[in-house]
Amino acid sequence: MNKHPNHSLNIMSELVLPNDTNTLGNLMGGRLMHWMDIAAAISAMKHCSCPVVTASVDNVSFANPIKLGNLLTIESKVTRAFGSSMEVYLKVYGEDLHAQYKYLSNEAYLTFVALDPNGRPRRVPELIPQTEEELKMHEAALRRRQVRLILGGKMKPEDAGELKALFVKD
Repeated sequence: MNKHPNHSLNIMSELVLPNDTNTLGNLMGGRLMHWMDIAAAISAMKHCSCPVVTASVDNVSFANPIKLGNLLTIESKVTRAFGSSMEVYLKVYGEDLHAQYKYLSNEAYLTFVALDPNGRPRRVPELIPQTEEELKMHEAALRRRQVRLILGGKMKPEDAGELKALFVKD
């Protein structure tokens, strides 16, 4: 059965408490990555209806810190399915509820592999984009996947199609 990106939509919120912060009162990056991994895994599991494991995490950069006492909200959904793997896009927001101010903290892509009952990769449903934005994310996912595979040593640069020019000199 094919699925749409919104079938995998997950919105997760956490209150940033003292144990979650560094000495500057900012959310620790490791804690944020932990929550991002959980949110993205839920989206992947909603798409494939089975257990998943994290295969890769793309660059995570922090545009704005999330402060002690702020609300953290992570929005995640699957952008493309590839055989047994899925790319999940996340947006992370911080929100000062008292000041009624919401801000983008960061964005990231995580890749998950679906597992069968024996812990082996299994096929996942195809993802059918519904909106113009979802279609753009879906098309660009192929290029992002090729970059991941090249950097992970699982694909030769000369086999990367349109990315070839980035890695191979004529």
